[in-house]
Amino acid sequence: MTREDLIALTPDVLAALSNRGLVKRASKEVDAGERPTLTEDADGAVRAAYPDGVTVTLPPGGGGLAAACCSCPAPGVCRHLLAVVLTYQRTRDASTPSHAAAPTQPAPPDRHAVPDHDTAPDREAAPDREAAPDREAAPDGATAPGRDAGASGPADVAGGGEPWRWSPGDVTDAELAAAIDAPALAAAQRRRRRGYTAVVHRPDAADPVPRVELPTGTVRFLVPRQIGYARGDAADDGGEAIALAVWACRTADREQPDRSEAQVRVGGAATATDHPALDAAVALAADVLLTGAAHLGSGVAARLAAARRDLDAAGLRWPLLAVDDLAGQLEAYAARGARYRPETFAGLLAELPARRRAVANSGATPPERVLGTHEPAETPLRRVRLTGLGARVREIGGEVGVDVVLAHPAAVSVLVLRRAYPVTGDGPPTGHELAGRRVTGTTLGALATGNVVSESAVRSAAHRLRFAAGRLARTTVTPGAGSWSDLPPGLLARDPDALAAELAGRPPRLLRPRTAAESVRVLALGEVRAIGYAAGEQRLDATVTGADGGTATVTATHHAAAPGALDALAAALDGTHGRPRYVSGTVRRGADGLVVEPLAVVADAVVVPDLAPGAGDGRLAGAVDARPDPVAAALGTASALLAQAAHTGLRHLPAGFPDRLRATAAGLGGVGLDRCGAALSGLAGALGADPGEPAVRAWVDAWIRLSVTAESR
Repeated sequence: MTREDLIALTPDVLAALSNRGLVKRASKEVDAGERPTLTEDADGAVRAAYPDGVTVTLPPGGGGLAAACCSCPAPGVCRHLLAVVLTYQRTRDASTPSHAAAPTQPAPPDRHAVPDHDTAPDREAAPDREAAPDREAAPDGATAPGRDAGASGPADVAGGGEPWRWSPGDVTDAELAAAIDAPALAAAQRRRRRGYTAVVHRPDAADPVPRVELPTGTVRFLVPRQIGYARGDAADDGGEAIALAVWACRTADREQPDRSEAQVRVGGAATATDHPALDAAVALAADVLLTGAAHLGSGVAARLAAARRDLDAAGLRWPLLAVDDLAGQLEAYAARGARYRPETFAGLLAELPARRRAVANSGATPPERVLGTHEPAETPLRRVRLTGLGARVREIGGEVGVDVVLAHPAAVSVLVLRRAYPVTGDGPPTGHELAGRRVTGTTLGALATGNVVSESAVRSAAHRLRFAAGRLARTTVTPGAGSWSDLPPGLLARDPDALAAELAGRPPRLLRPRTAAESVRVLALGEVRAIGYAAGEQRLDATVTGADGGTATVTATHHAAAPGALDALAAALDGTHGRPRYVSGTVRRGADGLVVEPLAVVADAVVVPDLAPGAGDGRLAGAVDARPDPVAAALGTASALLAQAAHTGLRHLPAGFPDRLRATAAGLGGVGLDRCGAALSGLAGALGADPGEPAVRAWVDAWIRLSVTAESR
């Protein structure tokens, strides 16, 4: 018999199960003829013997490579196991040409509805879901009516066709029970009874690996219909996350069969909208808004501490982080620190009621996603491989902070390692000076551009990264050459216009998960059309195209903590280091399309502008077309006025403030933003001698309206 699971293991899948260097080494050995002798038992077990006495056994069943046994002392998936897989594939390729290790992947057709079923049929299903006959729900482990148990299955994966056309929801509970530890499966069932949310990303030709985002991590199903090759990024839980991911896919197939990305709730009772801890936090935010940062007494500290404690106990992670930030803003203002920003303070006062409203009104986003329900504070990761995407350096509040941004390709996410250094009497350190600071056995500069392999990485709910200390903890960093072509489509964009459309489909920022660097992407570049410098604003703008078309603006503004950043960015984009191929950065939608605030540029070298040397005395040629943007100006003026109201307190506003609101509302109407203007006029009407709940509600309405409008441009 042919082991289709081994045939389906592409080099990318093998790298995900081990590491790319090990796969390359095993491939070179096999190419050089250093192959083991293979035998196959009647039950499908593959055995291998090496001349040096090392033996390998790959048992049949759903255990994947984790169930394999090698007599060498190396832990996990070793080069011997990889060489056995590669040898087996090449042996079968030679004897059966139709078995290809990397099937072609045509463009994805439109997805059609999947029948309504709670439990999936056997995995021996035809990969073409459109061609499958109508089915009824089948008991776990049974073959659904209309599907022949002997129908085409894993062989189609090796034989071509459309291998990405499958759903992990087709895995039955019987198969889960065979592949997952009984305690882990029992834990998953308990979690399902309580209920949980997930985001299901369906496969397509560009990204043929289905993945599911759970509160505790991301699960990827690397081989079609082979549950043993599913892999989560969190530390090994015995398979609990895999079971939760399978059940999430079933729910998505039933409720949202046509969506490439489905947010679902699985199990549990109907979502309750009663959240006393959140209500208390919203009431606290209202009192702070009425009083204002400028007039708050010391008593608010105790209320903030109580709100944080109660939100933590209730498992409401995103409101908890918002209250944490609110406390930080008030502490900074009390200490006259530069970290206090009226606009940031105002946004936090609006975020808490906005999340409460979204839950009470049962919006499109599941309440658990809005509140971060049961998001763990920290998640230890299994052996993880990260790719440095650059760094951001900023001076705030008497310290210089460095955010090293790293891609986590296996989870299609971005993590941030943050370090802060005090400003001494000698002045603030520059980004170039900080690039040499040591962290986890290497330097910040090496992390920002290197490839990281760690067995001690811990991820917070906000996607902050830390490396746990310990005698057995190991982290290695190797130099990176900017080989970003292997990044998954969720991180690597080739068309700026398509990426801008993707950003437009996200929920408003006030409701999204509070994760660091959520908007960081890598853009594959076509060409750099123009570079210009706005001297008055000390801003460098460059117009670039994507590798597949579309245009974007790369923009960076000078700041003292990174004096050489603009010179380094201009040099990287104009070809000083070779043709620029990629740029990483924070992306957002602008009036003229996608805007990228760069972290790094890849040419023949990887350039991180904020860590580059220089004093900022280079000559920057070119001019920026400084066209006025009356809409942005009107929104900015209105937001600043609302932030001033929050800072002063609605009960302490001067008598003429309503007139200023009405004048600003007229300005918004003059640029076509009538609803924004009406929101400000409504606030003006709600202010009186003793503003109360109506004034708070009107202020929140106005801030939400302005925020969503600015984000939607």
